[in-house]
Amino acid sequence: MTLLTGPFRPGGMALAATYILTAALPLLLAHGQSAAPMDRWEYAAAALGMIALWGMAVQFVTSGRFEALSGKLGIDKIMAFHKLAAIWLGLAVVLHPLVYILPTWLEDPELGWIRLRFYLTDPAYRSGVISLAALLVLIGTSLLLDRLPWPYEAWRGTHIVLGLVAVLAGLHHAVAVGRFGAEGPLAWFWTLVALAVLGVVAVLYGWRWWLLHRRPWRLESVTNRADRMWELDIQPAQGTPQMPYQAGQFVWMTEGARRFPLFDHPFSIADSPARDGLSLLIKEAGDFTSKIGTLPEGRAIGIDGPYGEFTLEAHPADAVLLIGGGVGIAPVLGILRDMVARGDKRPVRLAYAVGQPQNFACLDELRAATESLNLQLWLLSEEQADIPDLSQGRLTRDRLSDMLNGLTPDRTRAFICGPGPMVVAVSDTLLDIGMPMSNVIYERFDYSGNARSRLDRARTGRMLSIGAALLAIVTGFALSM
Repeated sequence: MTLLTGPFRPGGMALAATYILTAALPLLLAHGQSAAPMDRWEYAAAALGMIALWGMAVQFVTSGRFEALSGKLGIDKIMAFHKLAAIWLGLAVVLHPLVYILPTWLEDPELGWIRLRFYLTDPAYRSGVISLAALLVLIGTSLLLDRLPWPYEAWRGTHIVLGLVAVLAGLHHAVAVGRFGAEGPLAWFWTLVALAVLGVVAVLYGWRWWLLHRRPWRLESVTNRADRMWELDIQPAQGTPQMPYQAGQFVWMTEGARRFPLFDHPFSIADSPARDGLSLLIKEAGDFTSKIGTLPEGRAIGIDGPYGEFTLEAHPADAVLLIGGGVGIAPVLGILRDMVARGDKRPVRLAYAVGQPQNFACLDELRAATESLNLQLWLLSEEQADIPDLSQGRLTRDRLSDMLNGLTPDRTRAFICGPGPMVVAVSDTLLDIGMPMSNVIYERFDYSGNARSRLDRARTGRMLSIGAALLAIVTGFALSM
């Protein structure tokens, strides 16, 4: 079996090219329109504004809630790009008025400041100022999310409102006072963009809200699997169809009367598609999950999904390395259960690491899988316990080398899910011992950016190249006018 290698899978290359080409579309439309002659810097400022406005609209799509994107790239890559794009779009919006006044400021600094104050205070430009302020607050609150004394749901609601204000006010600014967008094809283009943004919001928070209530699921049982860790057996309610998914994917879940997309949370499916319904393995770790073990049987559950590419189908391999840390065992367990259900004959190496022995879940099931699969099992705890097959410590280089013993690294896929620092350490070590970067797949649901692996840094470099391409488009527009 030949594995894909290299920095991009075809889906990622196609999406990157699509992003860059569509970003150039408003500039192409503007290039064909007549406008009063301007300085090169002013043309660059106009281009920055148009690309930033288009990019802000696209942010509603790169939010991880559209499987057409997250299924091709994975939720970690999609959300990393969403965050990075927000930063460079914010920079473009800030530079937009500053570059406009740069020629004036270079000739007469005092007159330049007067012109800037005019842009910031004149009523005609008010919607542009509102767009700028909303975007800066949105980016600031996102970067400081862990320090804000807000419930997560309140931040999400604020994030959506600020995003809508930034885009719609920016579109009004482009059509009302834009040098190119006041009339002609570009004005129609911005109108279509506004309708598209409203349509995306309607799908996310209207259509999906309706589906959560029109097609409810039912909580069949709640079983304690480890310390503060619960397995939820969720079945379709009457009239709700089974959900096709691949082992290792995740869903967004809500429960009871709070079945609204603003209140949902992502959980990996710890189950095989061969079984009806689905199982979620959830650890008490926050406001939403703190009462998960007390949910009554029969409670209405909202399921939105499936999402993600943490699957064997998306990453074919001759051999499989499964590594789970803490509750990160959930998608790993789902993949393993599916391999058992299908009688998979490939070599499988599974490592399960926890801080304390009481945090292990489903050990009997993992051990039983060694009898039906070509499976070797490593159980690791930072604290020692009287468990025969338990090792004390972490997943060191030597242990990971032992796991790969007898396997060909470039024909093996490693699937890692767990806390951010563990994912970084394990993925970097796998690269050190010879596994190709394209063969390491992980999922964290942790987008803080505090823990960055070599794979994260490589992805960031590729994403920055997209920003560089946009800057080249802006420069080309200014020089060609």
